[in-house]
Amino acid sequence: MGEVFAGRYVLVDPIGRGGVGAVWRAWDNRRRRYVAAKVLQQSDAHTLLRFVREQALRIDHPHVLAPASWAADDDKVLFTMDLVSGGSLAHVIGDYGPLPPRFVCALLDQLLSGLAAVHAEGVVHRDIKPANILLEATGTGRPHLRLSDFGISMRKGEPRLTETNYVVGTPGYFAPEQMMGAEPDFPADLFAVGLVALYLLRGQKPDAQALIEHFATYGTPGAPEGVPEPLWQVLAGLLQPDPGARFRTATGARKALTSAVELLPAAPEGEEPVEVFDQIGPLPAGFGPEGPLTPPAAPPTPLPAPPSVPDRQPPAPPAPPETGGFHLAPPLPHPAPLPHPAQPPAAASVPASVPAHAAPTAGVQHDPAASTRHYTAHAPHVPAQALGHVPARKLPGPPPKVTVPVLIVALLCFAVGIWALTQA
Repeated sequence: MGEVFAGRYVLVDPIGRGGVGAVWRAWDNRRRRYVAAKVLQQSDAHTLLRFVREQALRIDHPHVLAPASWAADDDKVLFTMDLVSGGSLAHVIGDYGPLPPRFVCALLDQLLSGLAAVHAEGVVHRDIKPANILLEATGTGRPHLRLSDFGISMRKGEPRLTETNYVVGTPGYFAPEQMMGAEPDFPADLFAVGLVALYLLRGQKPDAQALIEHFATYGTPGAPEGVPEPLWQVLAGLLQPDPGARFRTATGARKALTSAVELLPAAPEGEEPVEVFDQIGPLPAGFGPEGPLTPPAAPPTPLPAPPSVPDRQPPAPPAPPETGGFHLAPPLPHPAPLPHPAQPPAAASVPASVPAHAAPTAGVQHDPAASTRHYTAHAPHVPAQALGHVPARKLPGPPPKVTVPVLIVALLCFAVGIWALTQA
C-alpha cells in the first residue's frame, strides 16, 4: 500500500484479481485522479504478449472499459483504466437474485452497444461472462454497464497465441464452435451474451451444455419460467447452436431487443428497485478524494539555548524618524577639569605675532574644538600630567663643527643665485 510505480502511479489497495494479475485502486499523479491498475504477476513471454495485446486496445465508448495507459518498472508492468466502483453483474445477483426483466433489458442493451463498438474494431472478446461486466455505482438510478477484461481478446486474422485445439475462455460460457476449435468470430461473443442474459433472469449460472443439446435435439424450447416470451425470442436467437442461425451482429440483436421491450408487460406495483452499491469501499488511511494526504510536518526540534553572556553592547539606537534623518549618539560625559599649575599673566603668554583681539580672556582657556569634541573625539583629552606622564626631554642639536660648514655652503649657494639673477 502506497508503493509508487514508475514514478507516476501510487498503488492504494487491491480491489480484484484477474487471470494474469491483480487489480489495484491507484492514484495517477499525472491525471490527478484515481484509476484501476492491472499489475502483471508473471513475466514469461506468453503472458507479456497477451499484456501487449490488451494494453494496445483503445476503444472510446461509454460501455467499454478499455486500457487507457501503461507503465513498466523493473520486472513489473501495469496498465490502467477507469475506476468502476459498482462491482460486477455477479455482485448484483448476489445482492438481489433474479433481476426484473426490464432491468435486464436495460443491461442487455448497453452490453450489445459496447460489444458492437468492439466488433467494429475487428476485435473478438472471447471471454464475456458476468465477472467481466462491471457496473458504475449509480444507486437506484439507471444502471451503467462497462464491458471489461480484454486479456484473451484478439483481432480477426491475427495469429493465435495457443494451439488450434486449445480452448480459451471461461467454461460455461463457450459457444459450441469454440469447443470445436473454430477460429474466433463475432457470433461466439453473441452466444455468451445470451447465456449472461439467462443468468440475470434466473439468478444462477445456466447449464450451457444441456441447453445446446436441447436445441440440437428438439429445436428452440419454450420460454423458461420467469422469462417473458418477447424477450425469450431474442435470447433464443442468441443461443442457437449453429452460428449460421444465430444473430450475426450485435447491432442486429440490439434492434430485435428494442422491439421486444415494447411488448413486455408493465412492472408490477411495489416492485423493489435494484440499487447498485459501491463495492470498493472507502479509501484507506492516508488517502483522500484529492489523492494521497500529505502528513503534517513535525515541529522543529528546538535548539538548546546558548549560555548566557552579559550584554556588554550599547543599547540599540532608536528607530530612524519617518523623514529619513538619523540620530546622533549622545555626547560622552566630559571629565571634570583637573587642577593646573599656576600660569603667568595672560599678557606675557601671548606671542607678539598674535593680534590683541585674538587673545583669550584672562583666566579662561578657550578650546576651538570643544564644541564638537563630544561628537568627533574618540576619547576625552586628559593632560599628560594627570596621567602621570613625564614631558619628553629636549634633545640637543648637531655640534658646531657640523653646522658651521653647512651654513657656509648655504650662503655660497645663495650668493651664486643672486649673481646669476643679476647677470640675466
